[in-house]
Amino acid sequence: MASAAAYVMPAMVAFGKVTGPLMTVIAKVSETETKTEISAAEATEEASEELEAALKNTLKSVQEAWDKADDKLAISGLGFAALLVLWASTGLINAIDKLPLIPAVFEFVGILFSGWFVYRYLLFKPDREELFKLIDDAKSKITGQ
Repeated sequence: MASAAAYVMPAMVAFGKVTGPLMTVIAKVSETETKTEISAAEATEEASEELEAALKNTLKSVQEAWDKADDKLAISGLGFAALLVLWASTGLINAIDKLPLIPAVFEFVGILFSGWFVYRYLLFKPDREELFKLIDDAKSKITGQ
């Protein structure tokens, strides 16, 4: 059976140049790829500008909170203690993970808890609204607003 491309798109290749209908298709594909590259570049630029603005806003709020703090030494100590606890908990989790049965039990408990969370907070609309209210309350308590 002969190639379908030979019947669909006859092209003439002469001296390394493609002519005919195939050249039209290649030009259209090239033009589309160029437009896609330009729009992807614009989207990437816009996303990076948004990220930069968000980071500047976050940094500004952190600097304002740091300037408002009275006992900067205590805050630094708490931050160091939090990093130390994080490091220690990572070591503990790695040690537990090496035990043969414990990781499977933790995975099962995690799956059960995830299922309960979905059923409790995400499955029905009133429950989702309750979750959003709880999150907003927690954010207002943390930020003090």
